[in-house]
Amino acid sequence: MTMDLHEQARQILRQNDRGGYTLPTHGLYPYQWNWDSAFAAWGFATFDLPRAWDEIDTLLASQWDDGMVPHIIFHDPDPGYFPGPDVWSAGGDPATSGISQPPVAATLVRLIYEMNPDASRDRLAAVYPKLVEWHRWWHEVRCVHGPAAIVHPWESGRDNCPDWDIGMANVDGSKVGDYTRRDTGHVDPSMRPKKSEYDRYLAMVQFGKSVGWDQKRIVSEGPFLMADPGITFILLRAHHDLAVLGHALDQDTDEIEGWETTLRAALPMIWNDDLQGYDAKDLRTGKFARFLGSGAFLAYLANAARPELDTQLMRVWNAVPYGIPSADPEAPIFDARRYWRGPTWPVVNSLLAIGFRDMGRADLEVRLRRETAELIMKNGFSEYFDPTDATPCGGANFTWTAAIWLTWAGQDYEQAKGAA
Repeated sequence: MTMDLHEQARQILRQNDRGGYTLPTHGLYPYQWNWDSAFAAWGFATFDLPRAWDEIDTLLASQWDDGMVPHIIFHDPDPGYFPGPDVWSAGGDPATSGISQPPVAATLVRLIYEMNPDASRDRLAAVYPKLVEWHRWWHEVRCVHGPAAIVHPWESGRDNCPDWDIGMANVDGSKVGDYTRRDTGHVDPSMRPKKSEYDRYLAMVQFGKSVGWDQKRIVSEGPFLMADPGITFILLRAHHDLAVLGHALDQDTDEIEGWETTLRAALPMIWNDDLQGYDAKDLRTGKFARFLGSGAFLAYLANAARPELDTQLMRVWNAVPYGIPSADPEAPIFDARRYWRGPTWPVVNSLLAIGFRDMGRADLEVRLRRETAELIMKNGFSEYFDPTDATPCGGANFTWTAAIWLTWAGQDYEQAKGAA
């Protein structure tokens, strides 16, 4: 008999558990990743609440003195991963990378806390100040131009999405030297970023290393700086959730609410009338990416949707049978299986669904949950999927896909079992 999908998901979380932190998956990602870890905590909270809080504690334990929470924490050396801690040379104990990642933690911490407030209050009180410091870092270091900006595509979490092409074009990757990628040894290279992109990624890392990971210098002088709609909306929602958590702890949240107000006021800067949607912008040149991707649709998570965006959402969504694609299927660069240039990501679908639910669009939330559940039921807990035919892509037995099955996508499955 096939193992129950809920139990399979729990087993994936246990198998990827390294005692306090969770690997995204074996082989391909052998360390702790920032936003992956926050989703892992959400998943653990459905069956092991203390372990969920341990995950958040471990993530925030590597927070930098300036408040940044890095995107990778290198707990145990693994020569099978590139670029490792020696390439980053960002220091820390354990060593970390020198950039951050989408700040979903406050939103997911709120969901975890609200599962059992009485049992979670002390754990929340311990992590809340660190979350505030991280949000302050975003406000003071990455939002200096208005919207949230990224200094490396990896910081967005949507590494090779077409949003970044216009900024990547101005990065010289010709002098990074020889290196051996490891990711293409674990998954089909056609599902991963191209070498020309990787050269530029490494050039940005080398620049950060050359200035001692001085974050303000990287913003002012670095080769890449783009306003990111995805992180802007994630941060905007996270500010709101952090303020809710602050109220639960009887804290003064005026500063947090001020950040939320300031960031919301910056949204017109990333609205592209020609595109009729939110758009990434190269802050070095002032030019829009002129591309509609899933980052723009995260506006629903932040209660920042507009009628024009509704039209675009339904056009993009109706073009494929499985979930919301990461790139516009009608665009020439759409690639249904290459990482963030087309595939649908269950983890992003879950964030969009939170937005649909909160705006009272149960029809959209139910549809997205059903389509996401179909992907997992057909082809397991893969990292992402081809939205045209449900082909599993990327890493297998993936932590965050298992987590969102337990917390959200698996509801349809459980209801179907009950009806049977």
